Formats: sequence, structure tokens, C-alpha cells
Amino acid sequence: MSDRTASPAAVLRGVDPAWLSVPAGILAAGAVLRFAPLAPDAARMLGITLFCIALWVGAPVKPWFTALIGIGLIGVTFSTELALTGFQSPATWLVVVGILIGEAARQSGLADLVERLALSRMPAAVATDAVAAYRYLLVVLSFGSLALAVLIPSSLVRVLILAPILQSLGERFEERRAKIGIFLGPLFATFYGASGILTGSLANIIVTGLVESSGGPAITWTEWTLWLGPVMGIGRVALIVGITYLLYRPRDRDGVTAPDRGGSVSTTPRERRMLGFLLLGVAIWATDFLHGLHPLFGAVVVTLLAFAPRIGVVGADAVGDADFSILFFLGAIFAIAEGLRQTAFTDLAANRLLSTLPADPSLPLVLAVVVVAALALTLVMEGLAVASVLTPVLVSFASSAGVPLVPVAMIEAVALNAYFFPYQSAVLVAILGLDIVDSMELTKMASVCSLATLLLLVPIQIGLFALFF
Repeated sequence: MSDRTASPAAVLRGVDPAWLSVPAGILAAGAVLRFAPLAPDAARMLGITLFCIALWVGAPVKPWFTALIGIGLIGVTFSTELALTGFQSPATWLVVVGILIGEAARQSGLADLVERLALSRMPAAVATDAVAAYRYLLVVLSFGSLALAVLIPSSLVRVLILAPILQSLGERFEERRAKIGIFLGPLFATFYGASGILTGSLANIIVTGLVESSGGPAITWTEWTLWLGPVMGIGRVALIVGITYLLYRPRDRDGVTAPDRGGSVSTTPRERRMLGFLLLGVAIWATDFLHGLHPLFGAVVVTLLAFAPRIGVVGADAVGDADFSILFFLGAIFAIAEGLRQTAFTDLAANRLLSTLPADPSLPLVLAVVVVAALALTLVMEGLAVASVLTPVLVSFASSAGVPLVPVAMIEAVALNAYFFPYQSAVLVAILGLDIVDSMELTKMASVCSLATLLLLVPIQIGLFALFF
């Protein structure tokens, strides 16, 4: 007769490790409620935050499901207004509208134009040399991917649009290392290089939204691009190109299939209209210093034109193909940030952070501390969750320390776009899910690009802030 009682070890062997994050989150929340030296409201809000973070890190369920749990807990514990505050943020709706823009760009065929142009413009002298062809495609596609970050305000959408194109171009090379380089280089360019464009990265949008909702200044699209575009946009893409070339360039110069040079590239009316709509959106964003409108309104104009009857490029059924689950994730992030602020936890954390610095700290020192704090938090939670916790703290901290908030917010966003492991970012998880590269290859590329950014580009950016602020 078998023993009816299984041992704890046997029970754990049959449990998906991801589900262990649920009791871990409960224990963390319980420890905060029982032992943290905080006011009751602050302890409850921090407990809900830690529970959600544990589930986002462990991922036993989809991020949007955890977000709904968090919104429900905040609504029951505090108020409906606080729970739904994230859905009132223009940053949330900018991301939603950006998803529609990405879907329209994909269905219009505009994305395929990138592949056709890259091949048609390839000089005949490099077409039969694998190393030269690899170098040409890597440079063109990476900077083209950065340009796409200006047009489409969602890193995840851009990755999903570019991935099949890059995979197809990579098939022209015989060596796997070249295929991986052509795939990863432009994807990292459009993801990491988007730090220099306000609408290009979700971290940028969330940080600026939280800064404004916390009483800080409204940072314009133009201001962000002028300060971060040269170093963290163009400079970061150039760095990624160099790293990808060194890591993945082919060894066999004959291992490439030359493209068919049958004639000039033609564009369809739909492609031209979609490109025109996107350029109009960029024009609206780039002139925000004149009209003062949030980037959301430029994105709304593009979406309305792309979906409009007769002149649009897609029908209303395209909305059904878009994935809006991230809406709940963003709603939870903003609700958590506002809850931590209202319960005075952010002021307490800011004062504790300030106490570790010398009196009257210099701006470079403050920015270096922000980078270290953001990087440390991204090791234990998803980057966007870090923004919800850290940004309100930094707003209060900058005010107390007497340092300008604009460079603090910008350098935080830069640090939040420096990932080392796939679990730190939904975009890296999406790249891994495409089954083109394995986790070790993706981790190596992410780690090398992030380390190079931190060691080479971040000091330059901090130096520019110190010189002009």
C-alpha cells in the first residue's frame, strides 16, 4: 500500500517553478505589512507592489493578468479612482495608439519596402563578398531601424515588423553567425537606440508621463531628441553596429547569395500614403515646442488617417489583429506609482536615498547614483515596473537635492533601456520567442551592448548634462 502523504520535495518537483513566485509574493507582502517601519497605507501599497513584482518576475501568468490583479487589489484596498488612474494618462494611450500605427504599417506593406530598398541599393562591388555584404546590410538596416523608431512609437511592434524581414535577409548568408548578426543587430538598434527618441521607447513614455503626473515639468519630444538623440540614439546604434560586426561577421567571403538586380524598386500607393501619414506624425512631434501638444495627438492624427475610409491604408478589421493586453500592464504601473506617491512612500525612499549622498551633491554624482539604482532594480523586476517605483522617488529626490529633474528623468530612461537578461524586458522575451536565437546568444548580445553603453556612452551623456545644466 502506497503512502498517501507525499513529501514536500516530491510536491515541489511536480510544480512549475514559475508558480513559486506566488507564495514568494505573498510572503514579501506579508513581511512588509508585519515588519516594515511604515505607515499602514504605505505598507499596504508597498505590499501590493511587491506581490505584483514577484508575479511579473516569475511570470506564472501573463503580465496583463497580474496587472488586473494589482488594479483590483488597489481598488479594494484604497479607491476606484486610484486603481483606474493609469487609464487617464496620455502616456498609456500613446502606447495603445502606437500599436494601431504599427499594425497599419505592417498591413500596408511599408515594412517590406525596407527589404526591397536594402537589396536594390546594395553596390555591385559588395554583393558577392559575404563580409562586405554583411557590413553593408548591417549598417543600412540598423540605421533604418532607428529611423523606424522615429515613425512607430512601440519597440515591441517594431521588433515584430522587422523580425521576418531580417530573417529573410539573413538567409542570403551561408554561415549561421552572419544570419544571427543580421537578425540581432537591427533589432537591438531599434530597441536600444530608441532611448534617444521620446516616442521610440516605452520606458521614455512612462518616465515622462510619471514625471509630469508627479508635478514635474512636461518634457517635449524636441527637447528629448536634442539632449539624447546624438549620443543615445545615433551613437548607440553606431556602437551596436560595431559590436555586431565584430561578434558575427562571416568568415567565408564566398558564403553569400547575391541579390537579383532586376531593376528599380517600385512603391504602391498604400505604401506611399502610409509613409506620408507617418512623416506627418513626426512633423507634429518635432514642432511640439510651438503648439505644446502631447505626442499622443500626433499619433492620433496618424492613426485616424491610416484607418480613414477611402484615404486610409487599412480597414477597421485591422484593429482586431492588434494586441492591446499591454493596456492593463500600463494601467497597473501608473496606479502603483500614484499609490506609492499618495501614501508618502516615495518621499520616504527619496529621503533615504538622499541621506546616502554628501550634502549638496553634484549633478554628475546624482546621475551616476540614478543609473546604479535603476540597474540594480532591473535585475529583480521588469524594467517598466522599475519605472513605476523609481520615477516618483526620483522626482521627490531631485526636488530635495536641488538638482534639475530633466536630466535625472532622461538618465533614468537610458538606464532602464540597458538590459542584460531576457526576463528584464518584454521586448527581449518577444525576440527570444521568435525561435531564431537561443537565450545564451541573446543574453551575450544584450550584455555586451549594455556594458558598452554604460562604460562608453553614459559618461559622455552625463558630461553633457553637467556642462549645460
